[in-house]
Amino acid sequence: MDPSDEELFNPVRRWHTYSAVGSGQQMKTESAFSGRKRSLIEDARRERGSGGGGGGGSPGPSRLGDGFVFEEKPGRVTLNVLFTLSNEKNTAFFKTGKIFETFEAKLLHIESRPGRKLKNSVTDLEFFMRCEVHSSDLEVFINSLKRVAEDVRSVPEDKAPWFPRQIKDLDRCNILITKFHPDMDQDHPGYNDPEYRRRRAFISELAFRYKQGDPLPVVEYTEEEVSTWREVYQKLRGVYPSLACRQFLDGLQQLEKECGYGEERVPQLRDVSAFLTERTGFQLRPVAGLLSARDFLASLAFRVFQCTQYIRHSSAPMHSPEPDCCHELLGHIPMLADKEFAQFSQEIGLASLGASDEDIEKLSTLYWFTVEFGLCKQNGAVKAYGAGLLSSYGELVYALSNKPEYKAFNPEETAVQPYQDQTYQPIYFLSESFEDAKVKLRKYSKSIKRPFAVRYDPFTCSMEVLDQPSKIQNALSHIREDLNTLHSALEKLSSS
Repeated sequence: MDPSDEELFNPVRRWHTYSAVGSGQQMKTESAFSGRKRSLIEDARRERGSGGGGGGGSPGPSRLGDGFVFEEKPGRVTLNVLFTLSNEKNTAFFKTGKIFETFEAKLLHIESRPGRKLKNSVTDLEFFMRCEVHSSDLEVFINSLKRVAEDVRSVPEDKAPWFPRQIKDLDRCNILITKFHPDMDQDHPGYNDPEYRRRRAFISELAFRYKQGDPLPVVEYTEEEVSTWREVYQKLRGVYPSLACRQFLDGLQQLEKECGYGEERVPQLRDVSAFLTERTGFQLRPVAGLLSARDFLASLAFRVFQCTQYIRHSSAPMHSPEPDCCHELLGHIPMLADKEFAQFSQEIGLASLGASDEDIEKLSTLYWFTVEFGLCKQNGAVKAYGAGLLSSYGELVYALSNKPEYKAFNPEETAVQPYQDQTYQPIYFLSESFEDAKVKLRKYSKSIKRPFAVRYDPFTCSMEVLDQPSKIQNALSHIREDLNTLHSALEKLSSS
């Protein structure tokens, strides 16, 4: 990149900024089948290897050439263009405007500075424009600019992968990874059961239709489905008191008391989501299957947990090679009712926003060995807090036996640890506490290279990108207000 071009993206620059309007991002859906893989890690590895950039990420360089394309959407492309106008009477500027009008270009950002490359630099101006035009007009649009402007060129930019900025953007985080599905894998227990496959398709369609803000869909579970839930619930409920961590037991007890958890019915997402929102600010969203790693982690950043509503096949009630409502309602939900664990989960999601494919893979591995298969110490004993353990009777008992190896949770080591998704883990990571894990994760997140930081605004359910001094100052002012409130509270306590 030319050093002068680099100044375009320097927050402390001496350019004149006329307007800045955020542009949209292409929504895409894909599927891949690669055997009995069921983890976020393998999904992230696949995305990284294919160069896909993850869920809702940038579609990459344009096939149209010239290198001007910043991003693509159906039928339109967004361009970064730098050019020079040297006409003293500004007629070239007006001709440029006419070109934008003719091609129905949507201006997203304009900046100017004195020209520095041509002899008449006193009167020359360089312009940087980000605009959106029809894909079919791209080459003609660029050629038309070259007729009235000088030195028309693209501006390279190190661009972070797209990520949702508002909670409604989660509607676009919808890449499903089809890995072990009754319609595709002959080893799936439901493959030869046409009724089960029809039922799965019906419940999946409810999730596909869902948009943020809609009422969560209600599923009337069949007697067979309730029977499967009952068998799983009874088996696991009997070992939880001795093997599950205190936070899980507290959450499950509250769910049994206030949310209808028990042997006789499968809990509804609508009831569970309302329960979680009151306690930790988390909410549920229906999903049709295993999401891509990037999309799933991005949801956590907004305190949204993507939850399936279908249930495993009745012929294999104690094991499911794919996420189902037994895994999520029993394994994940009681932990998400704990404030510290909810914060821990959100911070993994926040660290993923705009991260590289390599970092997404590492964060997925961290998620695997903590949220899915994590262990912690409590009162001198080892307890389980990972959902993959707490929803699997066999592995839960195995993980707390003397057979596997335990390692202290260290994000740098954990993020590159090989994992096992065909059988039980040979290694589990042991945290001193959730608070200790959260502190270590926060420190690790600082090593993820991004040209910005993000801050979640719980009032608007939106993500603020802190990439300008003014945004940072605004965030600091909010923190000062909170500190003043706390200071006032301390003064009242000390005077009473």
